[in-house]
Amino acid sequence: MRERVAGIALAGASVLAVVPAEAESQDQKRRQPGTRGRASIIALAPEPAALQDGADVALSVPRGALEPALVRFTEQAKIKLVYPTDLTAQLVTNGVEGAFRPLDGLGKILTGTGLTYRAVGPSTITLVNPRYVQLATEPASTVTLGELSVEAQGANRTVAAGLPPASGTVGQPPVPYASGQVGSGARVGLLGNRSVLKTPFSVTGYTEKLIADQQARSVSDVVQNNPSVRNDAPPYSERDSYFIRGFSVTNLDTAFDGLFYIANPRRSFTEGLERVEILLGPTALLSGGTGRTGGTINLVPKRAFDEPLTRITTTYVSDAQIWTHADLGRRFGTFKEWGVRFNGAYRTGATPLDRNAIEVGVAALALDYRGDRFRASLDLNHSTQNITAPTSLFNSVAPNIAVPRAPNNRRNTATSVEYNDSRYDMAAGRMEFDLLPETTLYAAGGLSRYNEDFLTSTYQVTRPTGQATNTLAVQPLELQGFTGEVGLRSQFQTGFVWHRLNVAAVEAVNKNFSRGFVPFALPVFQTNIYDPVDLPRGSVPTIAFPRSERQPLFTELYARSVAVADTLSLGDDRFLLTLGARFQEIDLKSYATRPGPTQGTLATSYLESRISPTIAAVIQPFDNLSFYGNYIESLDPGPTAPALAVNSNEVFAPVVSQQKEVGAKYDFGRVTLTTSLFEIEQPNGFTDPATRRFSVSGLQRNRGLEFTVFGEPLPGVRLLGGLTLIDAKLVNTVGGQFDGRAAPGVPDTAFNLYGEYDLPPWLAPGLTVTGRAIYTSSMFYNQANTQSVPDWTRFDAGLRYVFEGINRKPVVMRAVVENIFDDSYWASAARGFLAVGAPRTFILSASVDF
Repeated sequence: MRERVAGIALAGASVLAVVPAEAESQDQKRRQPGTRGRASIIALAPEPAALQDGADVALSVPRGALEPALVRFTEQAKIKLVYPTDLTAQLVTNGVEGAFRPLDGLGKILTGTGLTYRAVGPSTITLVNPRYVQLATEPASTVTLGELSVEAQGANRTVAAGLPPASGTVGQPPVPYASGQVGSGARVGLLGNRSVLKTPFSVTGYTEKLIADQQARSVSDVVQNNPSVRNDAPPYSERDSYFIRGFSVTNLDTAFDGLFYIANPRRSFTEGLERVEILLGPTALLSGGTGRTGGTINLVPKRAFDEPLTRITTTYVSDAQIWTHADLGRRFGTFKEWGVRFNGAYRTGATPLDRNAIEVGVAALALDYRGDRFRASLDLNHSTQNITAPTSLFNSVAPNIAVPRAPNNRRNTATSVEYNDSRYDMAAGRMEFDLLPETTLYAAGGLSRYNEDFLTSTYQVTRPTGQATNTLAVQPLELQGFTGEVGLRSQFQTGFVWHRLNVAAVEAVNKNFSRGFVPFALPVFQTNIYDPVDLPRGSVPTIAFPRSERQPLFTELYARSVAVADTLSLGDDRFLLTLGARFQEIDLKSYATRPGPTQGTLATSYLESRISPTIAAVIQPFDNLSFYGNYIESLDPGPTAPALAVNSNEVFAPVVSQQKEVGAKYDFGRVTLTTSLFEIEQPNGFTDPATRRFSVSGLQRNRGLEFTVFGEPLPGVRLLGGLTLIDAKLVNTVGGQFDGRAAPGVPDTAFNLYGEYDLPPWLAPGLTVTGRAIYTSSMFYNQANTQSVPDWTRFDAGLRYVFEGINRKPVVMRAVVENIFDDSYWASAARGFLAVGAPRTFILSASVDF
């Protein structure tokens, strides 16, 4: 029997509804476009007679985790369950064996969990916690499952259902897919929330459950689940940075709740995140501001569920880091319309890298309101990161030698005097008002400030023996960001065609206060990457260094845009055609920052504008199969020559990138497979190793093939990962010198696979085994393809144990070993830099609910 997992949101929590396929009515399968499923207020209704008086069914549900047990129960009993997944995620059951009436069997499964069931229709049941359920004033009625949203009838529609209409985004994101590791949909920028199968792009949303189970410290740990994304910054440096589909995307380009230039520009920590969404490819139409060529990462903040939450997690990370995280959530009001979610964390101690220590503090406060027609949210974030001896990002190799083998992964080329101290503050708000049931007006805005005081080193390897020249420099930096957005989403019908119209205007501002890479009369010395020299503390007079709060304005970027997109629907959503364009204007100015008579004067500037068109289509011949294609562009600010280039800080004009993509997605009910073919062309910028001059020289063309899988193919077995093959070539280079050569830093093969297996209840109830493999093929370091780094493979392994603690509250113990074979390798050769992978790392944690 084929099963379909349909997601809705109910009472403000993520909900998983498991529905046997033959139980669905034809009008549920083929709803008219523009309509939504409806769910009334859940009431404490009597048990449905159709189920209570029915014949016995054979049930065989083993002892173990409650979530897969409920899935097996729905398969065998052929009834519908609608329940908050957060309610069941960490509970265990004694199971059931034998012939029972469906509800009697469900009662036995729930014995000892503290949960009970209530009817919401003739054949539909919901799970509730009796301590928190509130009696409703309206009678219960049937729950009809929609694509990704629910609308309750009558007054207090949103309060009762806990979810905005299809045209809204404030509230919980699309519900998790079968495995709970990824979302069944994601926010697709301007287009709002869309299901995976109805999105004409490649998009994945990694859930808070996956983040917690993998014990991710920052977003860079989360993106390692995607084969089209690779980290290109050392793990113990001060920043995260990525290569997506073979193109550089810095953490500055990360969006927070759909807004750009307000996320932490160096490293985004995971404590306050509900989802990490990755949309592959350029996103000019979708994202606002400026498009990101390789892809866009969007951070979705946590929101309070209806169920009270008090969770404390204590973690040990080798070599000596202690990490404590508190997660608190409450809702208030007659209809629980007010929500508060607070996440606070503190981590400090030495890492496995020599001389390296990291201190991190995080505070994230999320407030939200859900009314009848009005919804709003406010996020306040603060974080600090203090690093002793941060490993250098700027590691280069002289052009006339082979790239030496990677040093021992515990060797730190940074000295004890080096440091990075940063402070980050952000505020963001979003509001939505339903003008009509299918029309929503929204506004959002945010601002941030980031300060960084930094003494760092840059070295160039000059001999195959690892001999290198190291230079110390001071890099005080302040970044200020602001983004404002207003828009409208509406659904309506003209004849036999349904429309989903989206209109938005965005202004994004990013200001950089710095002097760039300032030597500041610091020493240049010889070292060796296999036996690095360590300068003793006190040998450099750091007290006299300039501070980030007193830096001159270096660059300011204003990105203004107006976008319009219309998705036309034909044949009950069997054919979706999206036509859209964004008018973009980029206003960039840079100023002289070196001390002297020209300091503060305008050095370079430009004001460029362009209309970036998009056409995308989805063809869905069957409910579980879709084909898609898209053409989309990005208009990006021109690159800036890096610190080591002889023309450092030179700003180049904007560049236009283009993508053509086709793909297919198939949902087996518990497992989804996707595949895509893409081609992206971008004007290419690179630093010539011989002349050390940075230029936009030629074109980089990446052609790729992607395969991904996620879901639960068998009860208790979960898979997440995929394979990416990329042919990245340089074309039209200056004088044809490098035409046809492989683009530096882009592996032609990347493979990721993460898996979980719940051990049988008779062997070890509540115990799960986890494992991950990450493979990256060899890649070239320079444009001439005379220097390269070898391929590498990393293996991780772990255990997770769930049991009941005090007062029957769940306790989750996790243990993970990353890089279990302790291999040393060059993890990245992107942008002319080299980055060493992290050594074997042990992570142990205990999470307790109160």
